[in-house]
Amino acid sequence: MKDERIFHAVCASVDAHAETYTTASDAIWDHPEVNFHEDYSAGVIRDLLRENGFAVTDRLGGMPNAFRAEYGSGKPAIAYLGEFDALSALSQKAFCAQKEPLSKGEPGHGCGHNLLGVGALGAAIAVKEMIARGELSGTVVYFGTPAEETGSAKTFLARDGYFDGIDAMLTWHPWDYNGIWPGSSLANVKMIFRFRGQSAHAAGSPELGRSALDALELMNVGVQFLREHVPDDTRIHYAITDAGGASPNVVQASAEAVYLVRSPRLADLEGIKQRVIDCARGAAIMTGTAMDMEFVKGCSNILPNTTMEEMLVANMHALGAPQYNEEELALAKSLHDALESPERTLAKISRLCSAKVRSEVLAHQGEAMYAFIAPHTPTDSPLITVSTDAGDASWCAPTSQISAAAWAADTPAHTWQAVSIGKSSIAHKAMLFAAKVIGMTGAQLMADSEKLAEASAEFSARTAASPYICPIPKEISPKY
Repeated sequence: MKDERIFHAVCASVDAHAETYTTASDAIWDHPEVNFHEDYSAGVIRDLLRENGFAVTDRLGGMPNAFRAEYGSGKPAIAYLGEFDALSALSQKAFCAQKEPLSKGEPGHGCGHNLLGVGALGAAIAVKEMIARGELSGTVVYFGTPAEETGSAKTFLARDGYFDGIDAMLTWHPWDYNGIWPGSSLANVKMIFRFRGQSAHAAGSPELGRSALDALELMNVGVQFLREHVPDDTRIHYAITDAGGASPNVVQASAEAVYLVRSPRLADLEGIKQRVIDCARGAAIMTGTAMDMEFVKGCSNILPNTTMEEMLVANMHALGAPQYNEEELALAKSLHDALESPERTLAKISRLCSAKVRSEVLAHQGEAMYAFIAPHTPTDSPLITVSTDAGDASWCAPTSQISAAAWAADTPAHTWQAVSIGKSSIAHKAMLFAAKVIGMTGAQLMADSEKLAEASAEFSARTAASPYICPIPKEISPKY
């Protein structure tokens, strides 16, 4: 049953600041930044927090643009996780139904973090205002977490204890439908492999050369054969970032690749990581080259919390899903029509949705926007084959998140279509909807000690057998 007092207070707060939030989100969209360099984007959010009375601590863990903002005092401490980084090489014009970069090769908000960070901000401010009026007692915290896409800032924060003392955490993510962020996710590690050889004339004195590129290619072949001998839900990706040069008549003395290894189980991930490293070592031995491995980052799988998920779903239904006018639906349809094939879309639905959600989505196939709230089926939640450092936060305190329909139906994340719609009123409606839902849920957790205790007990039960082990070794520092 919805709490009328909290419902009206949070809605009134978000609505009163709606223009400020949409302006801030659009400004971050206009200044896409990546991997700890989100100076402008983090500044927009920090300024709004300070203007609203939050005390801000910058450079958490020494990381640029990682910060903590808080208001109130004592327990409980309810936190919101905000992201604001973009993706490289995804520049795209807004409201455009064809791929057309604003600036070729530059970043773009293909995962909607311009919306995510500001939506979480709106929730935190709504709770803060209730504390200021004496309607709630406790501390509301906003964590500004940069570099989700490439740097795993939350994992470093978790490792170094910055989430200690938090009683519950909430966040959200732009998606193509409204619902609970389903199930668990893939843990991952990111590593750079560098090979060093000896250059030589490839025709005149090839025997003097030791090809780093050969070593890299042999490593890739070894990993290709390894893929047959790892669990089916493992993902191993790579990118060659240095092929040694453009001259085929010179034996390449350097070569480099970045590897991302994913698994739903941290214990499996460690073993698979070591086997990938062994492929690199073997390739170096075969070619007489040297190999260096640099560990970049890692993140854990998401630990669900059904207690908080049920609260979030109830608040989504109390609000009702956003609805759209003809102009908005026309924009959504133009972007939907520019998507990949229907067969691939159906495959995506099968991978990322529970059976009940899949049935709901398929019942609305052909619609430009999914204007419904997806069924919540915690016992039928799938493994989502993506990774997020929010997973590490979820091992430190009860954590839950929702998705909100910020994109046209069936839009995959990390696409130009997701960038194009990011400044639209469709995206703004999703952001404000999410701010209200997670704002209400945080306020309810602060007001209801029994419900918070229930979420905490569930968290303790889930972590009792498998306590948190951070996937990033203590000696590793964030890579800026």
